[in-house]
Amino acid sequence: MGFTTSSPVLARALSERNYDTETPVQSAVLAANAQGRDLLVSAQTGSGKTVAFGLAIGETLLQGAETFGPAGAPLALIVAPTRELALQVHRELTWLYSYTQAKIVSCVGGMDPRREQRALAEGAHIVVGTPGRLRDHLERRRLDVSALKALVLDEADEMLDLGFREDLEFILETTPSSRRSLLFSATLPRAITALAKRYQNDALRIEVKNSEGGHADIDYRAVRIAPKEMELVVVNLLRFHEVSSAIVFCNTRETVRHLQAILQERGFSTVALSGELGQSERNQALQALRDGRARVCVATDVAARGIDLPSLGLVIHAELPHDSEGLQHRSGRTGRAGRKGISVVLVPTSQRHKAERLFAGARIAAEWGGPPAAEDIRDRDQARMLEDPLLREPPAEEDIALGQALLAEHPPERLASAFIRLYRSQLPAPEEVTDPGEGPGKRQRASTGFVQEAGRWFRVAVGRSKNADPKWLLPMLCKRGNVTKRDIGAIRIFEHETAVEIATAAADGFAATATRPPEKGEPRIEPMAEAPSGAREPRKTFDKPRDGANPRVRANKKFAAKRVAKKAG
Repeated sequence: MGFTTSSPVLARALSERNYDTETPVQSAVLAANAQGRDLLVSAQTGSGKTVAFGLAIGETLLQGAETFGPAGAPLALIVAPTRELALQVHRELTWLYSYTQAKIVSCVGGMDPRREQRALAEGAHIVVGTPGRLRDHLERRRLDVSALKALVLDEADEMLDLGFREDLEFILETTPSSRRSLLFSATLPRAITALAKRYQNDALRIEVKNSEGGHADIDYRAVRIAPKEMELVVVNLLRFHEVSSAIVFCNTRETVRHLQAILQERGFSTVALSGELGQSERNQALQALRDGRARVCVATDVAARGIDLPSLGLVIHAELPHDSEGLQHRSGRTGRAGRKGISVVLVPTSQRHKAERLFAGARIAAEWGGPPAAEDIRDRDQARMLEDPLLREPPAEEDIALGQALLAEHPPERLASAFIRLYRSQLPAPEEVTDPGEGPGKRQRASTGFVQEAGRWFRVAVGRSKNADPKWLLPMLCKRGNVTKRDIGAIRIFEHETAVEIATAAADGFAATATRPPEKGEPRIEPMAEAPSGAREPRKTFDKPRDGANPRVRANKKFAAKRVAKKAG
């Protein structure tokens, strides 16, 4: 099925890009009932929105002609929330309008405004920009919108979230009321519908939903990780999947810098993308990913919107996004235009409930599991090596001659072994990681609330001589060992060390994480061969008491009953 556009030149550009099937949002905006109307469109990222509004306004701008006339005051204005998205829209419209002789100018923050001013003065058919920069050009009378026929707000909800409401309202009020307006948004909160009601004329509301939740072409996976192993698991995921390009999302610039340094040290070709970089640096990073010079991009959420990397096969959420929408926008960088992608969310045990809420809010059914083990990666390396095209390509004559010379000097087994070592030496080494499992099992307790089963004992290298106290030992043990307070039984404090009892069900996970080399200022923790003797009273672990089991509650109830009886008398 082809596109329904009435413009032969736009259809030709689509055909050359192998666009032969409309996405739902493209079909909706090109339908007969949407022709020439203002549109309020709700569609997720990666659904083909740019091509959709490019085709929709194309028919409005060209009016049946195949090419534009001389460039003058712009006929269309597209507003996007970020520099990356605006530049991506500029690239998409450039190829879509390649046979129309359209002049398309971008105006975005971080670029030279004087250069943009000169481009606008020379004339343009379409202007794409960010709200702040467009408003600046309007206020300085560098941008003439008197001839505007179409206005597009792309990712309008994001623009409101980023605080561009005043800029958007200024732009909307400055442009002619007769222009056609198309408002695209991933969601339609009250603020968006209010904006549409105020500035649009009888807009047709279009909601394009994915019945499967999230993106149908994205395989969502939740990976359990132990504390302080995030970097190691990221290394193993990148090695396990071996996609041509991947994005790893972090929540802060500091984490981006830290993780990029670790990945580069491990041998990954890596670039960073965060708000602290200048526009030219960000452009260079994206170009390195597009042309294959870099394989991994470590980024903050500044990269979650508006970045189109056709070869992107893997998204890793090294840190949980703040909300379900952030999860979708991050993940939406992959699985685009019919291609398959993988979105992996790293979930520390302590944040499992938050992760489940994020998945539920995004209507995503994620597959849960542990991180890829080093052995799994080595197995995949072996399979990939056996399928390497070099082993199937016809050898050149000089290669045959060299091979025969090597065989004359060495047995085949030794040459094969050397080939394997050479192959592995070019790959980052996999890391040994821990799967914390589904979490510690529930332990049986007596009605008194004491832990009944005998646990396993661990030695903490701090005692009374260094003011060891359960008040700070408990939270430290929970954090170091990725356990809860209920997993910790007796705490016996000696002069120079402390013995701690951990429930059997949680002991393996505690041993795997707590006994790692401590950071500066933390005490060393190691397993004990047997239970200690002759120490302080062990810590008692209670379930939540019933009202009747709490002496204070019983006393309060008794006092209340006396007051009621006294009043009645």
